[in-house]
Amino acid sequence: MKKLIVCAMVAATLLSAACGSSTQSGNAATAENAGATNAPVMKFEKDTHDFGKIKTGDKVTYEFKFTNTGKSPLIIQDAIATCGCTKPEWPKTPVQPGADGVVKVTFDSTGKSGLQDKQITVTANTNPAQTMVHLIGEVATK
Repeated sequence: MKKLIVCAMVAATLLSAACGSSTQSGNAATAENAGATNAPVMKFEKDTHDFGKIKTGDKVTYEFKFTNTGKSPLIIQDAIATCGCTKPEWPKTPVQPGADGVVKVTFDSTGKSGLQDKQITVTANTNPAQTMVHLIGEVATK
């Protein structure tokens, strides 16, 4: 009889320990979801700009305007274009919730011709971490 009581107490202890650890991992998942909920959100006014027709050698610049619609400061770590002919510039300081910012992109058409689609990948502390914008247009030879 004593063995039965001891076994029941051991089983109850193990069961409550297993339930406690699942509750803790549930809390961790909730904390992760709360982090994603409070993450900054980079909302671009428009994600594509058509610069139209330009001549070889011309440079065009466009400012992709965005708002941080999230609940925490937005920090842009990097912005990379698909080729060296396109140079992005971005805010180096955090963009507060509700504040606006711009990613300025300059395209140099030297040595280019025909239709162009330059993709700029912006990496920030958002979820997902990368957002893409496009600069498109046509380069005509002189």
